[in-house]
Amino acid sequence: MSLNKKSVDDINVKGQRVLCRCDFNVPLKEGKITDENRLVAALPTIKKLIADGGKVILCSHLGKPKGEPKPELSLAPVAKRLSELLGQEVKFAADNEVVGANAKAAIEAMNDGEVVLLENTRYRAEETKNGEAFSKDLASICDVFVNDAFGTAHRAHCSNVGVAELVDTAVVGYLMQKEIDFLGNAVENPVRPFVAILGGAKVADKLNVISNLLEKCDTLIIGGGMAYTFLKAQGYEIGKSLVDDSKLDYCKEMMDKAEKLGKKLLLPVDSATITDFPNPIDAPVEVEVYDADKMPADREGCDIGPKTSEMFADAVKSAKTVVWNGPMGVFENPTLAKGTIAVAKSLAETDATTIIGGGDSAAAVNQLGFGDKMSHISTGGGASLEFLEGKELPGVAAANDK
Repeated sequence: MSLNKKSVDDINVKGQRVLCRCDFNVPLKEGKITDENRLVAALPTIKKLIADGGKVILCSHLGKPKGEPKPELSLAPVAKRLSELLGQEVKFAADNEVVGANAKAAIEAMNDGEVVLLENTRYRAEETKNGEAFSKDLASICDVFVNDAFGTAHRAHCSNVGVAELVDTAVVGYLMQKEIDFLGNAVENPVRPFVAILGGAKVADKLNVISNLLEKCDTLIIGGGMAYTFLKAQGYEIGKSLVDDSKLDYCKEMMDKAEKLGKKLLLPVDSATITDFPNPIDAPVEVEVYDADKMPADREGCDIGPKTSEMFADAVKSAKTVVWNGPMGVFENPTLAKGTIAVAKSLAETDATTIIGGGDSAAAVNQLGFGDKMSHISTGGGASLEFLEGKELPGVAAANDK
């Protein structure tokens, strides 16, 4: 996969119409944006295009309107908030067909350095199917295409891939560039020792990630719910812990693979166990810690134990590159967050390049207050997983190579 892509720094957009695909898929409550991280993250690219004197046309999806206009999923509130954040008007083009008469008139009237935001791209049924008609509509209103939406880079849609193929100049924005630099290069050519930490509930979600990372990393650490399938594959009693019995052979294969490749595969040596899964999830629980070979049949492992936390932290200390995807336990519960906190803390204290692969691990690191200590926190859950699997991301591939 070529990761050497042209970015906004390689072009000059003065006087040109620039369509910039952002990720404005923000949470809304009664028309108010409850978390504007994604808007703030998009500002550097937008400001760069304004400063260059481009006519900046922004587009994004929001939620899942399934190809029809849903007023509660309109991007109008985003235009309003972006205007405040940029300190200049972001004109909202209210058009149910996204590139309709209203949008065309707004773009026609633009001066250099002005900004227009199009309506939710998923109002069009073709968007998620990468249908040609909508891609052509988008291409017809721009001279240059900039993709800065990593969160949808693993999907081939009109607004990130279809349009890129119809425009001569297609480049990545600063956010996309950062994701490629960190996530892409960490996996393709890491500074060693390279330690990968995988957690989360299911082995099934991470089959290809485990296999690909074993080939790339020096040490692979496995925690979270999926560790119990590995422990059972080793012949241990895992009580009522989460398990995927259909993946026991796969786990054995991966342990053999690690051995053949001379890689370290670290699994929990002790577990924080409870009698029943907490309901609600943050309800008080009584924890008992057991070594991996002594777990009672009537208990459920819900976090790594203190010995494991120490072992995992030790493995991080000597690393030069660390990639982490997935929590070590039920981190939403304060009592069962200790393992995840210990790992986050060890990443915060190392000089290594630390990369958090989106999704739950990003949420955990931010909630626990370690966000600013990480080299990079990915903005895409599914996209970052596919990057770690070694897959080519259509949204990245569609941009021009340097």
